[in-house]
Amino acid sequence: QVQLVESGGGLVQPGGSLRLSCAASGFTFSRSAMRWYRQAPGKERELVASISTFGSSTNYADSVKGRFTISRDNAKNTMYLQMDSLKPEDTAVYYCYAASFDSWGQGTQVTVSS
Repeated sequence: QVQLVESGGGLVQPGGSLRLSCAASGFTFSRSAMRWYRQAPGKERELVASISTFGSSTNYADSVKGRFTISRDNAKNTMYLQMDSLKPEDTAVYYCYAASFDSWGQGTQVTVSS
């Protein structure tokens, strides 16, 4: 079955960086576009970034453009989210999503605070 496991979250100071990973199994990873979403307390889940099957096309929410970078390594069945210049408003649970299989990971908490 499809499994997505996020890792790399944690507590970071404003202006700091984190790199999230999403390890995929149970499906042909290179056949699915992938996305990162996030959900802050009391807010709806929002799309952060998306990447096409072979990484040739990426898109970002305006709120993270220029600060976050989505990437994937199909040989390792893994997607990444490099997050730089983090702000307190980036605090949320971050989820990976396999678009072709409508499947979600369990999420990883990112907290940006001094």
